[in-house]
Amino acid sequence: MNGNTLRSPARRLATVATATVLAAGPAALAGAGTAQASGDHGRASATVLRTGLGVSLLDKTVNAPLTAVLNEVHAPGTARETALTARLDGVDAGRPFSVLRADVAESAATATAERSEGRTRLARAELHVPGLPLLSVVEVEEVTSVATCEAGKKPVADANLLGPVTVLGKKVTLTAGGTTEVRVPGVGEVRLDLSTTRTTSRTAAATALELTVSVNPLDLNVAEVDGTLTLARATCESPAAPETEAEQPPAKADETPAGQDAEPAADARPQGVRAEAGLAETGGGAATPYLAAGAAALVLAGGGSLVLARRRRG
Repeated sequence: MNGNTLRSPARRLATVATATVLAAGPAALAGAGTAQASGDHGRASATVLRTGLGVSLLDKTVNAPLTAVLNEVHAPGTARETALTARLDGVDAGRPFSVLRADVAESAATATAERSEGRTRLARAELHVPGLPLLSVVEVEEVTSVATCEAGKKPVADANLLGPVTVLGKKVTLTAGGTTEVRVPGVGEVRLDLSTTRTTSRTAAATALELTVSVNPLDLNVAEVDGTLTLARATCESPAAPETEAEQPPAKADETPAGQDAEPAADARPQGVRAEAGLAETGGGAATPYLAAGAAALVLAGGGSLVLARRRRG
């Protein structure tokens, strides 16, 4: 009676342990496969305007920096602000001044495990610097930039400027991929770089318009403005390429080509001859690890039941 009582829990314990091991094996493999397939996401950013200007004041010897951004986003993100104002101590009695006004100013950045992209668009925009409240540094009809990076493909960068461009009150014709300089006596000069793109094996960057400004307005307590202005910039970085299965190794030189007679293997038997009993095949199937784990669980459960039985007999 006692022996049956002891064996019954042990058998139940062994059965549960074996079932747990066998059920957990495929689930663990499935989880590992999902983690491997997920991959890393790419990166992307987009910025409508970025300023890096130094402003020298008439009544001071110091340089007041003007660093501002409009609609700067990183994946995932979007922004649609159409105006940017700034305030500098000593400029126009500290009142805010307009840096950019536009009808459309959009930026967007997306990133997944397969593709990342940065995109910007700026339409009917006027750009100003301190000391020139009425004269715009540049006026553009429309500029766009796109940077696209796909896993396993070469990144692509594209920047465009559509419509006329006015610099310091003068209409100019810009050369794609080149530099244009505009000088206005008594005001200063502006150098424009149009449609600048850069790509590597995994990254891309597109800038629709970059301006190098050097003006001396002598108005609103501003003696000189120097620096750069960047319009419509987009960047991206490719996601990690998915892992592929290893290719089959090439055939060895001593292997017999297909279609030619090969010598029979040493253990080959003539057709119709029965194999001798007791010769086991080598190797194991996919379920071998689970069967081994179940057997181990049964052994442990049996050993536990024997120890418990001896203690109760004592």
